[in-house]
Amino acid sequence: MNKIQMVDLQSQYKKIQPEIDKAILNVVGSAAFINGPEVKQFQADLEKYLDVKHVIPCANGTDALQIAMMGLGLEQGDEVITADFTFAATVEVIALLKLTPVLVDVDADTFNMNIDALKKAITPKTKAIVPVHLFGQCANMEAVLEVAKAHNLYVIEDTAQAIGADYTFKNGTTKKAGTIGNVGTTSFFPSKNLGCYGDGGAIFTNDDDLAHIIRGIVNHGMYKRYYHDVVGVNSRLDSIQAAVLRLKLPHLDAYCDARKNAAVYYNQGFSVSNKITTPVTSNFTTHVFHQYTLRVNDVDRNALHQHLLDNNIPNAIYYPVPLHSQKAYVDSRYKEEDFAVTNELIETVISLPMHTELEKEQQDFIIKSILDFVK
Repeated sequence: MNKIQMVDLQSQYKKIQPEIDKAILNVVGSAAFINGPEVKQFQADLEKYLDVKHVIPCANGTDALQIAMMGLGLEQGDEVITADFTFAATVEVIALLKLTPVLVDVDADTFNMNIDALKKAITPKTKAIVPVHLFGQCANMEAVLEVAKAHNLYVIEDTAQAIGADYTFKNGTTKKAGTIGNVGTTSFFPSKNLGCYGDGGAIFTNDDDLAHIIRGIVNHGMYKRYYHDVVGVNSRLDSIQAAVLRLKLPHLDAYCDARKNAAVYYNQGFSVSNKITTPVTSNFTTHVFHQYTLRVNDVDRNALHQHLLDNNIPNAIYYPVPLHSQKAYVDSRYKEEDFAVTNELIETVISLPMHTELEKEQQDFIIKSILDFVK
């Protein structure tokens, strides 16, 4: 059996190595490192894949969130609601812009934003909602959009973990994750379903005016060189990363299918134990399994974590501390009883190896190791 890895990027690279190497060398040979042809071609390809009017590449997923909020003209003190159970980047940019983060609890099954908690959190100062499509499936966007419409709020999708997922509305229409709200953002961090070989990100929108503003923001506020029309930042996807992403994009659906198949195999293996709750997929979305995250019941999760490490099985706790308890974001407004689900999840979740190159022999070993521990 090959060594088990949390994410096997080397094997994935080797399958497309000649094309990747050639593309990188072409960029180096052209010396078009910033905003070169590869960036423009990847942008066009991703617009077509997502069926969205505008893709604006940027330097990373955190920048994408910040720039989206800057583009919407949110002002100091405006409240922005997001989920408590997620990576810190989502709330980080809210605080960085001197906006007011408002954290809400999540659903126990899907780990995505709880709609009732969202509704309770709205105040006259609320200006935007940031649903996070956690671990690979969409939040309940139809419900989010209804709330946003009722209160005249912006919707900013954090799609860093769910690019490639499909959302189906009640009327049967389908949209890609990140193209449903006013603006969507994603990360191309190497371990993502669509990852580059460094940092990278992008912003998506169907709003022509918003796209124009964002294009200026990512490039120092310039539309014409040395003429700064808006306050901007320096956040550009470099041409080498764009070349990698352009070549990997045609494989994205296959990558997602491989992850889905691995998830099904895990689910079947763990179905014999009532101490393990496998991931639940909502009926309105596909799940692209950026992470495969279990919940354990009547089991010492931390001991299981160490047991797996002792057996050379990498695993991770996403996330060990909720955002409302992080030193940087503690707020007297928050009450522990408002985060009952999140506070339970941080004690019971564990994420297993999940990637496109996962082998059944490896999965069998992982499944057996866990079942032997929890029995």
